[in-house]
Amino acid sequence: MPQAHYQDLGDGIYCIDTALCRDDFAACYLIVEGDTAAFVDSGTYHSVPLIMQALADVGLKPENVQYVIPTHVHLDHAGGAGELMRLCPKATMIAHPRGATHMIDPAKLIAGASAVYGAEVFARDYGTLTPVPKERLISAEDGFQFNLNGRQLGFYDTPGHANHHGSIFDERTRSWFTGDTFGISYREFDTEQGAWLFATTTPVAFDPESWKKTLLKYESKNPNAMLLTHYSRVTELDRLFPLLRKSLQDMVDIALSEEQQPEGRLARIQEKVAKNLVASAQAHGVRFSAAKIRELLALDIDLNGQGLAIWLQRRAKAA
Repeated sequence: MPQAHYQDLGDGIYCIDTALCRDDFAACYLIVEGDTAAFVDSGTYHSVPLIMQALADVGLKPENVQYVIPTHVHLDHAGGAGELMRLCPKATMIAHPRGATHMIDPAKLIAGASAVYGAEVFARDYGTLTPVPKERLISAEDGFQFNLNGRQLGFYDTPGHANHHGSIFDERTRSWFTGDTFGISYREFDTEQGAWLFATTTPVAFDPESWKKTLLKYESKNPNAMLLTHYSRVTELDRLFPLLRKSLQDMVDIALSEEQQPEGRLARIQEKVAKNLVASAQAHGVRFSAAKIRELLALDIDLNGQGLAIWLQRRAKAA
């Protein structure tokens, strides 16, 4: 059986690699306060044994888990959440109201993900989804406050990447668990300049105007750090907030450049996304070749392009 790979970030926070695609690609978080624990995001169904191993390694049992909190219902974040709930009998799920119904009945989630990734890739990478009993789920409105053995946490509505996205603020460390709404920052791309990140415009609910408001909400807490699903903790926020805003605007500009040319535009959008990310990474001092950058970002380029194309379709329908 594969061994759990995780990092102790201090203050009772552990970043657990969920073993999706490659090392240091996707994470979930374990928060420990005394003899009580919470999971933020869950990885996929295949990730659950590794997550439970990490829990055991820090000296806790499934009965010690009080909360399972998916930031949103994309399967790299929530695919294993139902199975975690099944294995942790005293846990309560906290979920965004727009995502809660999909945790209770995941049929539409499975169909949607299969349409995006293909049935074969879905089965290989994401496995299955375990329904969550309705009575064990809290549908959390914006600003919902809760505590983990006295540790104050808050769940906040943070749309932009998805309209069913929430983020968790930890008062102890003044850190946000951001899911995907603080972008993507793979550790392979760290340089002497620090972390590099970019906006992720994955289908189907990319909303740049809502995303801008979410960034203001993040800043209003004067955070010390952001804890990303892709991947781990980033600081230097005075530099990273402007970098993310620029990436977000770059993605919007790429999409709008193809708004009047719907025929065959997905491939053109994806190529423009690829060139933008390669140029941005290289400007940051990343020494990989352009081909290697494209290889590492292949899935992100594909999904960003799909999300931007769908956003243009929504704009056309609304016009």
